[in-house]
Amino acid sequence: MSELRFEGVTVRYGRALTAVDGVDLTVPSGQVVGLVGESGSGKSTLARAAVGLVEPASGQILLDGSPLHSRRPLQMVFQDPYSSLDPRMTIGDSIAEAMPRGARRRDEVVRLLELVELDADRVSAYPGALSGGQRQRVAIARALAGKPEVLIADEITSALDVSIQGTVLNLVRTLQRELQLSMLFISHNLAVVRYVSDIVAVMYLGRIVEVGPARDVLGNPQHPYTKELLAAAPRRGSTSLPPPDEALVADAEPADPHHPPAGCRFHPRCPIGPLIRTDREHCLTLDPTAEADHRLHRAACHHAAGVLRAVGSNPPVHLQLKEDSQ
Repeated sequence: MSELRFEGVTVRYGRALTAVDGVDLTVPSGQVVGLVGESGSGKSTLARAAVGLVEPASGQILLDGSPLHSRRPLQMVFQDPYSSLDPRMTIGDSIAEAMPRGARRRDEVVRLLELVELDADRVSAYPGALSGGQRQRVAIARALAGKPEVLIADEITSALDVSIQGTVLNLVRTLQRELQLSMLFISHNLAVVRYVSDIVAVMYLGRIVEVGPARDVLGNPQHPYTKELLAAAPRRGSTSLPPPDEALVADAEPADPHHPPAGCRFHPRCPIGPLIRTDREHCLTLDPTAEADHRLHRAACHHAAGVLRAVGSNPPVHLQLKEDSQ
């Protein structure tokens, strides 16, 4: 088990786009951090920086307090199971390729296939003979073959049929607990993140806007964006519509990441911000991330509860996730 820590990490693409902007985030040893946010928020870029696929413009990424260098004991499972495996290589060869030299590869491949609940006779099969769910299991086995200290899972169920998403999530949760892996689990789906995560971090336009224990963040969210994500997730017994003012800003388009808004980046869509409350013009110019450490869940919102204030009595939200029993 190892701790992965991002300290002030910024990633730019060219001069125009800052995809990740000064992110501080810790994946504690042996725990799962669920990173959630809509498409374009910077989640996958942060993951790619961790495994060395993109280079941060500033900040550092630490493993157990030491900077990551050429050898990165991290492995990543990608979103698309159809493009993450070489169609010209057998399943056994794909998994063995990731193993350290000197390993008894045949025996280890069989062990890993059994670990992800695939038959050993799949060793000689090609990816084209497998379903999407089976390919994603192979991708997980291949990641584990590299003996990672931290596993990064990037939207690993979003390309799968709903009927098998639950099965893959059950597998990931079981493997994480049995192997005591540290894991950064990325998704746009709060129900999925809640199902596997100990800690939830919410990302918007390249910044972390709320982070804390999963039960606390989902039961008592502080940032309006987190509340918006929760409102979009299936909930038991909930059929109510948002108030008209909230619906108005919720339908607003996300800001252009090439030109993020000044002040609070969420203010053009915020149901408690200056578009609704004229007395909150400070949201237009003052960056709330500067004082985030003093707020509940490190919320990047001027109007979130301070850490010394009592937690509200909001009831916990019960998110529904369809599981496959097969």
